[in-house]
Formats: sequence, structure tokens, C-alpha cells
Amino acid sequence: MEILKDKVAIITGGAAGIGKATAKLFLKEGAKVMLVDRNKSKLLAAVKEFGDSNVSYCIADVSNVLETEAYVSKTVSKFGKIDIFFNNAGIEGKSLPITEYPEEIFDQVIAINLKGVWLGCKYVIPKMNDGGSVIITSSVAGLKGFSGLGAYVSSKHGIVGIMRTAALEFAARNIRVNSIHPGPVNTRMMRDIEKDISPDAPNDVKKGFEKTIPFGRYAESIEIAKLVVFLASEESKYITGTTQVIDGGMTIA
Repeated sequence: MEILKDKVAIITGGAAGIGKATAKLFLKEGAKVMLVDRNKSKLLAAVKEFGDSNVSYCIADVSNVLETEAYVSKTVSKFGKIDIFFNNAGIEGKSLPITEYPEEIFDQVIAINLKGVWLGCKYVIPKMNDGGSVIITSSVAGLKGFSGLGAYVSSKHGIVGIMRTAALEFAARNIRVNSIHPGPVNTRMMRDIEKDISPDAPNDVKKGFEKTIPFGRYAESIEIAKLVVFLASEESKYITGTTQVIDGGMTIA
């Protein structure tokens, strides 16, 4: 059974990691997918890999209002509607104490992770069909603090505020809005964070993170994608305004 049959989805940060894994599942479940990313080569590679007429792409910086409007317009032009919005794009920034953190990198993280999410909600949701679903990628860092990741933590906490506000503002249209909060996931982002924390011993950093997770391992992108599919489907039609934690027990340890 294709639980997303004939649904149209936008996925920001769709060229790799969780976004790409989710796109693959969306297509399998019958959806039409617009991949949005600022990395053209990765977008083209993903589209080629999928080899599916139900996937298209748009090169865009989610922190740019004109480019946000462009990916919304392209989706409607290509597929005729929008039912699902996986507001997923994000960057990690640097791993440094607040007192040493470069202001320009802080601004970049907030622009992509927070303003990008806000712009997505601002311009996508008004074009969505009633009864649609918005899923926003936050993090366990949106629920607790992590030393050295002040910009990232701030942005991911802010996402919860946007999510809860949007859930209230669009409830009359039965559009549900939820955030997901993964722990560490086996993606390029975590490899970069590990190297940033300890360039000479990134694997030791990974082992350190794993010790904080009761399940003793990182998540795989497909595991996060399965949660997104559930939240995108009619199986979750009475769930809105929630923080969906998927972290192997990290936040309760």
C-alpha cells in the first residue's frame, strides 16, 4: 500500500543525508517529490540515482526569500499542488565556546537553520492543501544544551517556537506541524562535527557521543526517514504541535 499515493512533497536539504533518505521513501510510498538544495551536483546525482519521473529538483538557498518563493512556485508549476513539506535543510556551524565563536558563522547558522525554516513556513504553507503536513527537522540540540555548539543549539531551539506557532496558526485548515529531534545520525554532518571537535581523533569523538546514547550507536538516515513518512501520512492526522524525539534514549540518559 502506497500511503503517500498522489501526494506532492517538498524536501529542503534533499540532496543528501536524512533529506535524501526521506525522498527515497516518499517516492516508494507513491509521492511526487521536489528536492531543494543549494548543491547542484548532489541534487543532480540524487535525481539520477532515483531514476524516477516523480522527482524533480530546485537549486535554492533556503535563507533567501526570492529563492524560497522560486522553489515553491516550481513545485506548484511542476506537480500542481503541495501536500507535504519536509522543512529539513540545516548546517552545523563550528564547534567552539560562545566566547570564541565567530559572529559571521553564527549568522550563517541562524540564517539557514532558523530563518530558512521560517521562510519555508511563510511561503510554503499558504500554498499547501488543507489537511497537509509540515515536518521540521530540529535535533536533540533543540531540547538540551551542548557545549561548543551554541549557534546550532540556539537555532534548533528556535525551530520549536516556529513549529508550535505554525501549528496553532494553521490548525483551522487541519494542517499539522511537528518537529523531529534526532540524536547523532551517521551522516556527513556528524563526520564534520567530529572532525571539528578533534581533527586528530574524530573517531574518539564518535565513541564519546555513542557512550551518551543508551542504544550505544548513531541512528541511520533511514530510521529518521521512517518517522518523517509517518508524520507525512494520514496515520498521523491528529498529531500536531509536537516534538518527536528519535535519539536512542539520549535525552533521557
